[in-house]
Amino acid sequence: MNQIQQEIAKALIQLSEKNLITEATVAKKIRENLKFHGKQKAGLCFQDIEEAAFNIEETNNLHYSVHLNSANDLLLKQSEKAEGLNADARKRRLASEKSMSVLTNGDVKSALSGKAEGSKPYKKRTEKKHMNVNKNYDDWE
Repeated sequence: MNQIQQEIAKALIQLSEKNLITEATVAKKIRENLKFHGKQKAGLCFQDIEEAAFNIEETNNLHYSVHLNSANDLLLKQSEKAEGLNADARKRRLASEKSMSVLTNGDVKSALSGKAEGSKPYKKRTEKKHMNVNKNYDDWE
């Protein structure tokens, strides 16, 4: 398991008192644990969540089944047995991840090493230059 999967597993164990956990809740808990302030809207990769859920089943005896809602958000429900998504739901989610912002292993590594700066302040690309039209006619009388 890589670092992002370990962080997902740690967050799922911390949130284990809840019966239904959304992907956004897990991502928020990971950012909170890492004190990472960037990528506030980022989700999690489906394969990382699935791997972490199956690993938790082996180690901590917590069973999560993965579901997908109509907005392609992942939901984790506690169940008797860990289950993944069916084939077309998996395909739909993986297709939607191409346009999503997701937390990656690199984000976790940079947050753990202290290099994560979080979101940068907005900087305009160019300054507006105001043209003074009357400048040419000030000395004319």
